[in-house]
Amino acid sequence: MVRTLFVEVGSAHNLMPKNGHGSASPYCILDFDGQRRKTKVKNNDLNPVWNERFDFPVSDPSEMAMEALDVHVYSERRNGNKDNFLGRVRIHGSSFVKRGEEAIVSYALEKRHLFSHVKGELRLKIWYSDDQNAAAKPKEGKKEQIPSATVMFPGKKDNQYKKEENKEDNKMNSTTVVPASEYSLRDTAPRLAFVSGEKASSYNLVETMKYLFVRVVKARALAAKNVTGSSDPYVKLKVGEGKAAQTRTIPRSLNPEWNQVFAFSKEKVQGPTLEITVWDEDKTSKDGFLGALIFELTEIPTRVPPDSPLAPTWYRLEEKKGESHVKGEIMLAVWWGTQADETFPEAWQSETGGFVHTRSKVYLSPKLWYLRVNVIEAQDLIPADKNRFPEVSVKAQLGIQMQKTKVAANRSTSPFWNEDLLFVAAEPFEEVLVLAVEDRVGPSKEELLGNVRIVLNSVERRVDSKLVTSRWYNVEKHGDRPFRGRIHLRVCFDGGYHVIDESSNHISDVRPTARQLWKQSLGVLELGVLSGKNFIPMKTRDGRGTTDAYCVAKYGHKWVRTRTIIDSFSPKWNEQYTWEVYDPCTVITIAVFDNQHLQNNVVEKAGGVKDLRIGKVRIRLSTLESDRVYTNAYPLLVLQPSGVKKMGEIELAVRFSCKSFMNMMQIYFRPPLPKMHYLHPLGVTQLDKLRNYAIVIVSMRLSRSEPPLRQEAVQYMLDIDSHMWSMRRSKVNYFRLLGVMSGPIAVAKWFNDICYWKNPVTTLLVHILFLILVWYPELILPTLFLYMFLIGVWHYRFRPRSPSSMDAKLSQAEHVEPDELDEEFDTVPTSKSPEIIKFRYEKLRLVASRVQAVAGDLASQGERLSALLSWRDPRATAIFITFCLLAAIILYVTPFKVVAILLGLYILRHPRLRNRLPSVPMNFFRRTPSLADRIL
Repeated sequence: MVRTLFVEVGSAHNLMPKNGHGSASPYCILDFDGQRRKTKVKNNDLNPVWNERFDFPVSDPSEMAMEALDVHVYSERRNGNKDNFLGRVRIHGSSFVKRGEEAIVSYALEKRHLFSHVKGELRLKIWYSDDQNAAAKPKEGKKEQIPSATVMFPGKKDNQYKKEENKEDNKMNSTTVVPASEYSLRDTAPRLAFVSGEKASSYNLVETMKYLFVRVVKARALAAKNVTGSSDPYVKLKVGEGKAAQTRTIPRSLNPEWNQVFAFSKEKVQGPTLEITVWDEDKTSKDGFLGALIFELTEIPTRVPPDSPLAPTWYRLEEKKGESHVKGEIMLAVWWGTQADETFPEAWQSETGGFVHTRSKVYLSPKLWYLRVNVIEAQDLIPADKNRFPEVSVKAQLGIQMQKTKVAANRSTSPFWNEDLLFVAAEPFEEVLVLAVEDRVGPSKEELLGNVRIVLNSVERRVDSKLVTSRWYNVEKHGDRPFRGRIHLRVCFDGGYHVIDESSNHISDVRPTARQLWKQSLGVLELGVLSGKNFIPMKTRDGRGTTDAYCVAKYGHKWVRTRTIIDSFSPKWNEQYTWEVYDPCTVITIAVFDNQHLQNNVVEKAGGVKDLRIGKVRIRLSTLESDRVYTNAYPLLVLQPSGVKKMGEIELAVRFSCKSFMNMMQIYFRPPLPKMHYLHPLGVTQLDKLRNYAIVIVSMRLSRSEPPLRQEAVQYMLDIDSHMWSMRRSKVNYFRLLGVMSGPIAVAKWFNDICYWKNPVTTLLVHILFLILVWYPELILPTLFLYMFLIGVWHYRFRPRSPSSMDAKLSQAEHVEPDELDEEFDTVPTSKSPEIIKFRYEKLRLVASRVQAVAGDLASQGERLSALLSWRDPRATAIFITFCLLAAIILYVTPFKVVAILLGLYILRHPRLRNRLPSVPMNFFRRTPSLADRIL
């Protein structure tokens, strides 16, 4: 058998300059088993690439493991002097691998003696073969097979891990690629009613929209059309060739009163005249004509608030061609106005079709309180079995909320708990607090001893941490209500807390519940909902796609809903709303929905119909400059099972007006939440549960309004599903964490470049600054703060000019995987097949393993730090405490400035004095023990 050793010299990296010109001319000499080979010389190259292969016949294969391969790197000198030594590598024969297992390995260059200046690394590939034809090209290793579940959070470099067989499926399932500019915020220039320098009006952040208003008050002395000598009159109004509107029908009356207002948008006025006709409703035959009026639109007057309302006038009804027997009069008021008219919100509007579910409204969230029930003790309880000691617990229920105490530690008829139960209650208080005293008589079997019913209107309210008076309540048997003992309770409403009913990341109000603790408002937030653009069809009507869009805005306790614009992909609302602001570090949320309830029979026949989401926008008030009007078009993005989709744009005008600049500044130094959250904090799990109850209560109360603000809209605005786990959200937080760490990483990289003299001028300046700061340590803090001041001033020119909007890239929604979307939109409990659940579980295990590994590494570092003095490793602890003793002696006799200068100069030393291997302290620290060895 003939064995041959093959060595492929690939390249070298970051060699030490040797020729006086900042470079070198390296070559390699290889020695093995008394044989020597030499590579070519690479002139003036500190990162040479050779890619040369050499073979060494092995004289005795059984002794190869005892041999060693020596590779020396030299720099050639032209003047005949001895070549400069650049480093060496020694590889023992025991590490040689056979053909097919070879791989390129980077070896750090070693010194020949203590005072050698060596740095860099050499890349070699080494293998042996027992075949005579082994000089042929070695076999390529097999490609790595990746499991079906992808690696956690793949980035640009990790795309190689994706399965090749799924490429075509991903192309079919992914949504159309949208340019990044389509997802970004756009500046707009609407023609607002607001003009700088003019006196502010109630509608100065929206575009002026002209409307033709008609107030139909009443009629008198109409003609009788029925056999009973009366009529069932109603009025039709038609502008040109547009669609007619009509009043309600007044049955059996010749002097009807309607008192209804109609508003026709000037953009939809088709024709030069307004035609008003009065008709008698006949359900069995054609309606009867009662009279008509015609107005020329050019003759109608214009009214601009705050002018007084136009007085209604009596008009005599006239005959129409082909119609006779007309008599009577009708009282009307007709004028041109704008959406600022006080009658506009309640008027029939041509854009909304007059449906009951299309009007704009303002809603107020119910005032929420934390109801605290302190269950102290009970006495004289009478169990059913008097021969045993009862195991008593108390179950409290308020509406859909239910909580339970632990079983009392003392098993007797006078148990003791002293536990707090917390509920969310809303004004007006409709539910009754019911406490059931139960005896556990067996596993999962409890017997009711009695209950207590407490009406919430009688409960005391507190605004601070002072305890309220406790009371004894009689425990009464359910049904016949005989006395069954008594229970000691302390029940109160905690008004010092703020009941959170929205995601903690974007709270719109942080005031405590008790009004006595409210501070003076800081300013006013004004929102102008202008228009929408390029909405996509949300449903089908009469065989074509259509959208009936409305907006909902929420800030604090005040919710607003714009009118619904019927059948329009570019609706124009031009409605303005205001809110009092008590804290600038809050968020206003605006969402757009498609109205699915335009006809009452839809609600009756299909009660499960829900308004569809078109998109959502959040604006943080602290990012707005005071008294500046922001006009922008915000993209409306919705994540669907097929991926992220742009549903259109919404144009908003926002202005935040500050009353007192000093009061505004003081807010930044106060705690964000009321002080009760810090004096008596609530647990994270408890707060999350209470928040979910608060969302349910608010959505149920607002859905009972008329027109209702439906639960699907309220829950979308309050992010009820924000606590649900999804792979996409985990990726979002992962990359957010990387973004936070990018700053310190960039500083560390910059400092590393300084230490390795990548820019000698900058490094010298850092040396000078370091020496000045060490010699004059009182300049350290002033220099640090001055530096941060200058950085802040420099960044001022790059400050954001517009409010932020939803970011598809930040949300990891642009390139989300189809299986991740399928998981995110799955129901709870799941509705998928066991095979899909198994795949998700395997993928989750991969993700959890990465998180588990990171958490374990962090824990190991802390355990190694504590092990330095714990004597778990006696030798390591002995070394460390000896070092501490020597360091104490040296630092005691050496001036601090000298120590600081020496340490700083060592850290900033030249690359020629550096070693690429880890430092001695780092090697020592990594060798200290952790508790990972004890884990099963």
